[in-house]
Amino acid sequence: MRRMKLSDFAAEIGQTKAAEMLGLTQGALNKALRVGREIFVTEHDDGSISAEELRPFPSQQKTQAA
Repeated sequence: MRRMKLSDFAAEIGQTKAAEMLGLTQGALNKALRVGREIFVTEHDDGSISAEELRPFPSQQKTQAA
C-alpha cells in the first residue's frame, strides 16, 4: 500500500490519467490542486485506488470577531 499527496500522484502519472482513475474530470482535479485541497491518494496492494481529504472538524470556517 502506498499513500501520497494528490499533487504527487497527478505529477507522477499526469492529470488526465489521474482524474480518470479517480472518476473525476481533469478540470475538477486541476481545481482541487489549484486551491490547495489536502487530498491523499492511496494505491492499495490489489491495484485499486482511493482518495480522501483531510479537513478540519467541524468543517465550517470560524468567523472572525468584528
